[in-house]
Amino acid sequence: MSEAVDTQALLDWYDDHARELPWRVGPRDRAAGWRPDPYRVWLSEVMLQQTTVAAVRGYFERFTALWPTVADLAAAEDARVMGEWAGLGYYARARNLLKCARAVVAGHGGRFPDTRDGLMALPGIGPYTAAAIAAIAFDRPEAVVDGNVERVMARLWDIRTPLPAAKPEIGAAAARLTHDARPGDYAQAVMDLGATVCTPRAPACGICPWMEACAGRAAGVVAELPAKAPKKARPLRLGHAYVARRSDGAWLLERRAGRGLLGGMLGWPGSDWDDAPDHAPPLEAGWRDIGAEARHTFTHFHLRLRVHVAEVGPDAAPARGEFLSPAAFRPSDLPTVMRKVFDLARGAFDTDMS
Repeated sequence: MSEAVDTQALLDWYDDHARELPWRVGPRDRAAGWRPDPYRVWLSEVMLQQTTVAAVRGYFERFTALWPTVADLAAAEDARVMGEWAGLGYYARARNLLKCARAVVAGHGGRFPDTRDGLMALPGIGPYTAAAIAAIAFDRPEAVVDGNVERVMARLWDIRTPLPAAKPEIGAAAARLTHDARPGDYAQAVMDLGATVCTPRAPACGICPWMEACAGRAAGVVAELPAKAPKKARPLRLGHAYVARRSDGAWLLERRAGRGLLGGMLGWPGSDWDDAPDHAPPLEAGWRDIGAEARHTFTHFHLRLRVHVAEVGPDAAPARGEFLSPAAFRPSDLPTVMRKVFDLARGAFDTDMS
C-alpha cells in the first residue's frame, strides 16, 4: 500500500456523490437531523440480498406503500406478501420477512434491537444484515461487507486469496477501516464506491478517493481482483407443469408447501424436479404437451419444465390445487419460473382459440 488509507477522504467523496435511494437517509439529510428508519433499512437489506438495486427499487416502494411500518407488515396476510414478493426470487427471504416482522412486534414492541447481537437473534437476520442495520440505522461501528465492499477491499489491500476463502481476510481489512464517528455513512460510502467507481469491469480509478492508497492499483492487478474460485457446473433438473383452464375462465393453481424452494408461493401443479420426473397430472383431462419448455436457472441448478395444457368443464374435480377465478388470479403473484410457464400456456390457449 503506497500510503495510509484516509477514511475521511471517502466520507468527503460520499458527501458529494452519495446515491439517492428510496430507503436511504443521505448525508445532507443526516446533517439536517433526519435519522434512518430501522424498518426501511431492514426491509431494503433483506430485499437487496443477491439482488440488484435496480430490481429492488420498485418492490421496496410498493411494500412501503402497502405496509408503511413493521407493525403493518406483521399484520399482513402471508399470501398477499408472498404475491407482492413474486419475481424478486429467493423466496425464503419473504417467509423470513414475515417471521421477523412478527417477532419485532411481539417481542420488542415494534422496535428493532439496536445492536448487532440483538438483531441477529431475530428470524432471518444473519451477520451481514445485522451489521448493516446496526451501522446504518443506529450508527454502531460495525464492519459491513457485501459484494461491493469485498471488491473494494480486495483491490485496496491487494488480497489475492480467491473468494470465498478470502472472506475472513477481507472482513478483517474492512473492520480496520470502519469509521467510529460516522459508521453508517462510512458503510454506505464503501458500498457506493464499489457500485459506482470500483466496479467489476473498467473501474474508474482516476476519480477514486482511495486511488493513491490502493495496493492493487500500484501492483497493476485491479482488473484481476477479487479472485474467485472456479464455480461448479450447475446440474440440470427436469419437470412437468400442468396448466388447466376451466370453461368459465378459472385457472387451476396450488400453493406450495411453506418450506423449501418457492415455499409458500402460488404455482401450477406439477411433478417433482429431478432427472426423470413422473407424469402426475392434477386431474383427468385431455392434456396436451405444447412442445415447449419453461427454462429457468436457480442458484444451484438449471430447470426445464415441460408445459401441458387442458381445457376442462365446470365440474372438473382436481386431486390437488384449486381453481381461481380470473378476478382472483393475478399473474404477477407467480414466481418467475411459474410466470414463464403461464406465458407459454397462455400462448397455446390463444392459438387454439384463434
